[in-house]
Amino acid sequence: MRDPYSVLGVARSASDQEIKSAYRKLAKTYHPDQNKEPKAQEKFAEATNAYDFLSDKQKRQQYDRGEIDADGNPKMAGFDFSGFGGGGARGGGQQSSGVNPEDILKEFMGGLGGGFGGRSGAGPMGMGSARNFSTGARNRPKGEDVKVRLNVTLEEIHAREPVPVTLPNGKVLSVNLPYPLNDGQQVRLKGQGEASPMGGKRGDVLVQVKVKKHKHFRKDGDDLRVDVPITLYEAVLGGKVRVPTLSGAVELKVQPGMDTSKSLRLKGKGLFGEGDLYVNLRIVLPEKKDPDLESLMRFWRDQKPYTPREES
Repeated sequence: MRDPYSVLGVARSASDQEIKSAYRKLAKTYHPDQNKEPKAQEKFAEATNAYDFLSDKQKRQQYDRGEIDADGNPKMAGFDFSGFGGGGARGGGQQSSGVNPEDILKEFMGGLGGGFGGRSGAGPMGMGSARNFSTGARNRPKGEDVKVRLNVTLEEIHAREPVPVTLPNGKVLSVNLPYPLNDGQQVRLKGQGEASPMGGKRGDVLVQVKVKKHKHFRKDGDDLRVDVPITLYEAVLGGKVRVPTLSGAVELKVQPGMDTSKSLRLKGKGLFGEGDLYVNLRIVLPEKKDPDLESLMRFWRDQKPYTPREES
């Protein structure tokens, strides 16, 4: 296994909580259930092994003293790897202190080249490994993705203008809603998520778009549907009724003897001017009882009966 500190992207002086936090971020990024990339499972396993190693206090202390390697095997006697500074033989190698996570990652990405005392004329420690580190920078894991939910109105969808979304940290971004838009659809804002703990690309913001329930309209693809109440006499005698649309109310002519079981279509009055608006007329009786209406209905029932339902 590679240096566990390097795998998790933390310093040797990292606390247990910092190690745990770094592992959790990597685990979320590379968990096989979340990441389907070919090497994701391998990176997830590597991060898990590194965390298991460093969370064992005895192994971590032995590793920090240079007594064992990252696989738990005893190291060769006579060499001191503590500090990861020069890595040379006792008394002869270069030493360094205050190594930060970047330095550790650079050295182990480069394979600790030139660190043994028996190698002469190798030049300053770290020059070759730094080149290897920069070459591999593109392969560093990106930061954690941030998931947020955005509730939008049909008016906002219809306007086709950017909609603001607020992130958990308070930052406000503008989201261009896709067309066509399905309820629950996810929009990805690349590079707007969490920073990478290992210097890679930032994560993304994943915006789940939910369409708010409208007081008038029901969305059906690009089409809209609306219920419009009419009186009994409008259904019988006909007339004009006002119908709401996303761009303002319009008048709809109701033919005498209107069959309210059928929808009326207003072409181009749906979303984006491409969908249609389907109007369902619904007969509404007076709120209070009307003796005259009841008398008329009894007359119809007794003298002019009809059956709108099919007999079974």
